[in-house]
Amino acid sequence: QVQLVESGGGLVQAGGSLRLSCAASGRTFSNYDMGWFRQAPGAEREFVAAMPWSGGSTRYADSVKGRFTTSRDNAKNTVYLQMNSLKPEDTAVYYCGADARGSWYSSYAYRYWGQGTQVTVSS
Repeated sequence: QVQLVESGGGLVQAGGSLRLSCAASGRTFSNYDMGWFRQAPGAEREFVAAMPWSGGSTRYADSVKGRFTTSRDNAKNTVYLQMNSLKPEDTAVYYCGADARGSWYSSYAYRYWGQGTQVTVSS
């Protein structure tokens, strides 16, 4: 079992930055592919970014490419999502997922989820 806890969300003006963290505990974190998703009110959970256990070959949604960067520190059992040039349409609850069994782009592939952290971007 893996427990995930997201943090770092908040209220920011358009054009600002936030860094989200996802701290993992439980089983060996370094073995897991990790993903970030977000969910706005009334919308489905959508893919934001993903990173394999090795830390290479990250993937991003087109809507965040060039603005968001994900990274991981296996020694700290933590994954990060650096979000720059934030836009009002980035407003959502952001979730990290662990242990993808299938396509990184699908939320159904991930076995473990955190509780989410709210990001609100004002115009």
